[in-house]
Amino acid sequence: MTDTPENPDRLLKWGLGGALFAALCCFTPLLVVIVAGVGLSALTGWLDYALFPLLFFSLAVVAQALWLRAGKPGPAPKLWATGLAAVLSILIILLEFRFAIRITIGVFAATALYAVLVNRAQKKGTLS
Repeated sequence: MTDTPENPDRLLKWGLGGALFAALCCFTPLLVVIVAGVGLSALTGWLDYALFPLLFFSLAVVAQALWLRAGKPGPAPKLWATGLAAVLSILIILLEFRFAIRITIGVFAATALYAVLVNRAQKKGTLS
């Protein structure tokens, strides 16, 4: 691995792009149409097993980028956000996607709340 510093703007763009792609593919038939169009429609039943973890890990990247942009107030979210993304991915698969929309909306709301808290902490100088 290299010792290059993380670029928060680049991380934010990639994280939001991954989350948007995963959300579009999970909640619309966009990817199903594309996969079926190239003759791989047998894979459509397995798409959610990859897309929901992609969504959760992309939002973990967004949390890290927001923390870096705010000047690193408080503890780094990399470990707990990644762990939470893994737990949510396992939970949503174990629940057989029954509460997928509710869990996803909750994760988006939690990420937005974290953005507000980090932004407020940047202005104050500490994370409360």
